[in-house]
Amino acid sequence: MENSTLPMRIKKEIENLISKSCANQKATDKFETLHVALLKKYYNAADVSIDYHRKRVEMDIVMDDTQYDPQKVNTYIPTLHANLLFKNLTDFLKSCIEMDAKSLGFYAGLLRTFTKKDVKLTIA
Repeated sequence: MENSTLPMRIKKEIENLISKSCANQKATDKFETLHVALLKKYYNAADVSIDYHRKRVEMDIVMDDTQYDPQKVNTYIPTLHANLLFKNLTDFLKSCIEMDAKSLGFYAGLLRTFTKKDVKLTIA
C-alpha cells in the first residue's frame, strides 16, 4: 500500500523543499541550482537564469529535440528565448511539478541531492 502513495510523498517532499528554498529572501547558490534544475526540466530549457530581485526568468527553450545528436557537436538546435515574469516564486516553481514517472524519478534524485533523504523507489 505504501507504493501507491509514493508519487504523492515525492510531490509533497519536493513542494516542501521548494517552500524552504524560497522562504529566505536571499537565494543561496545551492537553492538557485534547485530552481534552475526544476525550470530546465519543466520547460526543456537549455539555459536558465533567474533574476530574483526583478522577479524574472530568462531561458532558451529547446523547440525540437530531434535535431540533437550526442555523437557530434550541435551547432544549431532551434530554441525560443523566453522572458517570464512571476509574482510568487514558490507558486511558480510548484506549478512546474509534473506527476509522470520520469519526472518523479527526477524529483526523487533532487530530494536525495538537496536533503540527503533517500526516497526508496520500489515497484510492487
